[in-house]
Amino acid sequence: MHLTYLYDPLCGWCYGAAPALDKMAKLDNLTVELAPTGLFAGEGARPVDERFAAYAWHNDQRINRLTGQVFSQLYRDQVLAGAASMFDSAPATLGIIAVGLRQRGKEREALKALQIARYVDGRNTSEIAVVADVLDQAGFADSAARVRAPDEALLEIYRNRIGKSRQLMAAFRMDGVPALLVSDGDKRRVVRGDALFGGFDRLAAELQAA
Repeated sequence: MHLTYLYDPLCGWCYGAAPALDKMAKLDNLTVELAPTGLFAGEGARPVDERFAAYAWHNDQRINRLTGQVFSQLYRDQVLAGAASMFDSAPATLGIIAVGLRQRGKEREALKALQIARYVDGRNTSEIAVVADVLDQAGFADSAARVRAPDEALLEIYRNRIGKSRQLMAAFRMDGVPALLVSDGDKRRVVRGDALFGGFDRLAAELQAA
């Protein structure tokens, strides 16, 4: 069975789903593929103003209550309240893809490192220099160097990955992330993203039902 996990590294709900993603990756007979959607990149990026920061923090507290995932005061003060800050997932997505090109199977580890850097350590992962530094510290030095000065080949792979994910979302009428697409032989089925937050036994049952 193959699971496609559609996500964005700046999606708070995707961070909330991280524990469930870790458990899914350990299930027998299940392979997990990360599919970055670029939901908050390009035209989806935006400045972080006071109104947006308040909305994000309110939403983050809901995620914390539901999942126990930490959204620290450092994150609130240094990322959401940062002067002239941007909400742009392109740098983090580029970093995760660079890691995957260099070390197959390590994209989930890179995603987790960037999520912790943002939501716990209060580092702005919308900045390419921060993404590169986080990857460096996580043991992905070669990928970090490539992210600092991305070449056209990396950018083209990034565009292709985003494009394929968006095609999947359109084909299966998925309108947000996190989202799950399970493939078993010729059968493909969407599993509702809220299954990630209802207890792992329920999620495992949903996956098996697919």
